[in-house]
Formats: sequence, structure tokens, C-alpha cells
Amino acid sequence: MKILILGAGKMGTFFTDVLCLQHEVALFDTDPKRLRFVFNTLRMTKYEEIKEFEPELVINAVTLKYTLDAFNKVLPYLPKSCIISDIASVKTGLKDFYENCGFRYVSTHPMFGPTFATLDNLRTQNAIIITESDHMGKAFFKDLYSSLKLNIFEYTFLEHDETTAYSLSIPFVSTLAFASVMKHQDAPGTTFKRHMDIAHGLLSEDDFLISEILFNPFSAGQIKLIREELGKLTDIIEQKDTAAMHEYLKKVRKNIE
Repeated sequence: MKILILGAGKMGTFFTDVLCLQHEVALFDTDPKRLRFVFNTLRMTKYEEIKEFEPELVINAVTLKYTLDAFNKVLPYLPKSCIISDIASVKTGLKDFYENCGFRYVSTHPMFGPTFATLDNLRTQNAIIITESDHMGKAFFKDLYSSLKLNIFEYTFLEHDETTAYSLSIPFVSTLAFASVMKHQDAPGTTFKRHMDIAHGLLSEDDFLISEILFNPFSAGQIKLIREELGKLTDIIEQKDTAAMHEYLKKVRKNIE
């Protein structure tokens, strides 16, 4: 299959590496410097090259901020038979775009990133495929994600954003709250150092990506739950209520079983 990947960032180059040995792959980026280290792949910086390539599948892996803009710029150069796809972590606006673009589409979300995941061992990682997607597109990504040993789930666009609000927004907010009150520690404990590693990893991500995940329409509701639980915990600590603390810890342990 002739596959065009938009964006030579972390995920774009990851998909290039995964696909280039079994497919004819082209990687497009407006910055030629970002294309220096790809192999067995056509390198493109001009839209006219895309038209000549005639891709059968496009994987949009640009920064979340520019996902729709990248689609709008590339669509005039694609054959009508081409399937377009995204791997965005937030799907807000994409459903409406796809329904009006005139192309078959498939939307997925590999629920891992190069910051934390071990990319040569993804057995414990997950991927979501959007239910409304084109049948052939879904089949392609099911085969791809299965070959990477990912656990695959199918959600609607709405269910996806509800899930990411829970699985991404909660840890993001918790990590940001931890980092926001940070002070230098000469002798940090093991738990502290682990939290610091997570904070450094999160804050190495693109600011717009972090913002968009937190701006998910369902994030505010999850943050409200965190605030409520912090309020309960604060009361227990201020009152030094041992019995209440033991009950609270019992509840938390049950949650994570």
C-alpha cells in the first residue's frame, strides 16, 4: 500500500519506521531538517510531490494544534479513493470534519507516546479505533496494532473523549499539581523521585498537546472529582482522624485492585 504520513515528529517517524518495510511510505514535512534520519522512505516537502505519489492512505501525525489545518492543505492533492486518518489524542471537531470532507476516513488513538512507552515492547499498551470509521480503514489499523501487540478497543468519538478525559486528564492534572508546589530536595525519597520523573516526562511534551488534552470537554468534571477528594483528605489530615484515614486508604486500595 502507498502510505503518506504527515509530520516528522515523534509519532510520525515511529509510524514511518513501523510501516516502511512492508509498504511504500512517504513522509511529508515542511521542514526538510526533520526528514534527515528516516530510511527506506520517500521524503517530501512540497504538496505537488504528494499529488504525484497518489497515496492510498494518509496518516496525519502532525501536532494536535495543526491536525485540521494539515488535512485542509493536503486534501486537494489526494485521489478521491484515498482513506485519510488521524491519531489525535483529542477528537474534538474531527467528527464534523470527516463527515463533510468527502473522503473515507479512519480515526485511531494509540494510547502511548515516545516519552513513557518502550516502543519495542508495547504489549501492555492500548489503542483505540473509532467505531464510525470506514471498514477498510479499521481493518488496516487493527492489523497494524495487532502486529505491535497492542490491546485494541473500539469507541465512538464521544466515548473516546470521555475515556481520555479520565485516563489522561486525571494524571496530567495530578502531575501538574505536584510540580506546581515543587521545592528543591537534597535527599528525595524513592516515591518523590518517581513523581519527578513523571513530571519531567509530561512537561517535555508539546504545550499545545497538554492544553488540548486538558481542554477536553469532559476534563472539568474529572478535575471536580479530584477537588472533592482532596477536600475530604484535607479534612481528615487536619483533624488527625486515624479511623477516617484508615477507611479512606481502604477505599483507595479497593479502587486500584
